[in-house]
Amino acid sequence: MGGWRCTGLSWPHDAPVLRWARGEGTGPGRTSVLAYGKELGLRAEGERHCVGARGNLCPLGAVVPVRSTGARCAECARLDRAHSVAADTIADDPRTYRVYLAWFGPGLVKVGITGEAREAARLREQGAVVFSWLGRGPLMAARRTEELLRAALGVPDRIPYARKRAVRAELPGSAERATEVEELYRRAAALEGAGWPEALERLPFDPVDHVGVFGLDGVSPAARVVTGLVDGGVVSGRLVAAAGPDLHLETVDAGIVVLDTRLITGWDLVASGAREGTTVPVVAVGGGGVQDGLF
Repeated sequence: MGGWRCTGLSWPHDAPVLRWARGEGTGPGRTSVLAYGKELGLRAEGERHCVGARGNLCPLGAVVPVRSTGARCAECARLDRAHSVAADTIADDPRTYRVYLAWFGPGLVKVGITGEAREAARLREQGAVVFSWLGRGPLMAARRTEELLRAALGVPDRIPYARKRAVRAELPGSAERATEVEELYRRAAALEGAGWPEALERLPFDPVDHVGVFGLDGVSPAARVVTGLVDGGVVSGRLVAAAGPDLHLETVDAGIVVLDTRLITGWDLVASGAREGTTVPVVAVGGGGVQDGLF
């Protein structure tokens, strides 16, 4: 992978995909589909650089902090957020949006919106273990519904990834996983006529379980989580599971290590031996140390 810079991880279908661009920002990019049971080894080179905004290169070629999950300088972060749905700056967006209810573990439920054309990709990118659609309609109707649920039901629109990681190895059975989402759906549906936007069409409860997609069946508890890369640092192991941006790697020297792929964006990475161990900073799972982004 010499000369390739990681630009992030996505879930276009039912497998995680790493995206790459030329280190100098020219020429076509490439992707790497990741498979469970396969070995993966990455070595960081040089410094971490801003990934730019909205598909454009950072005009400053700025160096960014190694522990930030954003991988953008202040100016590119401002530009990227100014055009995001979360910023509420695109009131005339003509596309259809969906409101969803997502479950990440016992007691961890949230409400959110995503473009209908993206289907469930956003849910996989967030690491939602179970989800159900609630409704569909114009952006502003979807946004008002999200705000209604947050205010009336006390449901957050964001859950820190550290909390999601802490419960993945102790998930209940499939029926129990769906129960909490179903209860939230019932409470949300009861709000129709009490502030529910008329333009939002309610969708039937239909839980989707991602345990199999994420490879979480029988997964061993993660022992450590990477807090950032360093020049020359290696993270390697056998991929045993993935959820959202997190790769769960079985390593030769540190047990199961979680690599938040938001921390490898902006780095020039080359392949290393998958049994070279882990020579980047790590902390115990639940020990903090990673600066979460907006979602």
